[in-house]
Amino acid sequence: MEKWICTVCGYVYDPEEGAEGAAPGTPFEKLPDDWVCPICGAGKDQFEKQ
Repeated sequence: MEKWICTVCGYVYDPEEGAEGAAPGTPFEKLPDDWVCPICGAGKDQFEKQ
């Protein structure tokens, strides 16, 4: 699975690890539309594939 990086703060979403509000193994594309970066609160549209 591909990692995604927040262009605002540099946080890396790693699907294998998951994140707040996302269980490990959750692909970025399957995150809810209202999911935000757990560090800075940026929306999914502020993330780019790494």
